[in-house]
Amino acid sequence: MSGEFYPTRPHPLCRQNKRTSVMGCLCKDRYRSGNHRTGIVMKQIINYDGRYCANCGTPMQGEFCYRCGQSIHSAIKPIHGMLEDTIDIIFNVDHRVIHTIPPLLLKPGFLTLEYFSGRCVRYIAPFRLMFTLSLLAFFVIHLRMDSVSGTIDLRSHAPTIELGDDFKDADSAQEVRDTLKDKLEELNSARLPAVMPQAQLAEMDAAAQKIRDQANERLHALGAAPISAASLAAPAITGSSAIGSAATPGTAIPGSAGKSWDDRKMQPIHIAWLPNMVNASLTQMGEHMLENWRTFKHGDGAAREDAKQRLIGSFFGVLPPTMFVLMPIFALLLKIFYVFKRRLYVEHLIVVLHSHAFLFLSLMLGALIDMLAAWVRPDAPWLVTPLGWLNVALWIWAPIYLLIMQKRVYRQGWPMTIFKYVLIGWFYSLLLTFALLVAALLSFAY
Repeated sequence: MSGEFYPTRPHPLCRQNKRTSVMGCLCKDRYRSGNHRTGIVMKQIINYDGRYCANCGTPMQGEFCYRCGQSIHSAIKPIHGMLEDTIDIIFNVDHRVIHTIPPLLLKPGFLTLEYFSGRCVRYIAPFRLMFTLSLLAFFVIHLRMDSVSGTIDLRSHAPTIELGDDFKDADSAQEVRDTLKDKLEELNSARLPAVMPQAQLAEMDAAAQKIRDQANERLHALGAAPISAASLAAPAITGSSAIGSAATPGTAIPGSAGKSWDDRKMQPIHIAWLPNMVNASLTQMGEHMLENWRTFKHGDGAAREDAKQRLIGSFFGVLPPTMFVLMPIFALLLKIFYVFKRRLYVEHLIVVLHSHAFLFLSLMLGALIDMLAAWVRPDAPWLVTPLGWLNVALWIWAPIYLLIMQKRVYRQGWPMTIFKYVLIGWFYSLLLTFALLVAALLSFAY
């Protein structure tokens, strides 16, 4: 009957530990049925007669088919239910987030030890946790770098325009023309229409016209002919802009020994033991690297800015897979340093996943704090200092967290733990530097 209680025999382990009562076992699994029943089991009967699995036709005995695993509930759901299922499949966002994120940030080694103890249902799986946090961290850092890059570009390409009379000390017409040329070159080199606002561009144009008027006034005072109207209407593009405009197919490049852009092409790469498709890909990557190098060296300001944005996007595109390749190598490094602990390689990999998940979470929080500080700076500048100290505390906490985590997981004395922590940190720094260089090289090839 439904609702009856059936006292059962205590679990053998509970009998050994004397965790029993008159009614049976007192362990935490007393309400869970299996091959052996432990504790007081409440038998609940639900009638599934006449219901069959829509997938395999097996008679249903519960909410899920015991043969294929399909749910008895209909797959046709409202749109919000489909969105919830999609988010759950990708990010597994549910109550486990509440149980996972706080200890990941504040309790070093807690999640790893819980996973080793078999208590893993209430927490997000290590790989999914690391993968989700890495995507979020790289996304937020990319946004932060874009905002910082835009601010730096606007500041660096917005020169202080001084409209003083620089021609009053000129004693000859040639000196006036040379001074005018230098002033216009200075403005043209800082002019980037792709990244500068229209108001700033208009201000620079007005300053250039003012400088030309001052030069003509001085030329008139010296009795020399003024600058022609054509020069006033279309100033000569000098410096890097002239080089960038001359860098068209079929024209010679300064310093290239008479070779044109079409003549200087990447030689095809052919490695005998590689497939032709791989050789073609390597050749294409080499051509992209050469093209990016030419853009940075000879391109104008707009082309350089476009190339820089493309490289930043490519860098953050290839950095996650590069870091994923680095993690198994780091787990192997832990296996070597703790070989006498007789832990499986998978256990070291779990340690690596949780430690990197913490690092990605710290990076994301640090970038968010920086963005918040930049956002509140105009209206609440008094908040900038506390946010800065919070970011500093986060960076100080990161190495301390990893040290405590290593001590709690591997259970060695502090002297040996600190010694191995320093060595492992040194080797990991080399691996990380190599990974960043590879990511930068690959991004330069896109």
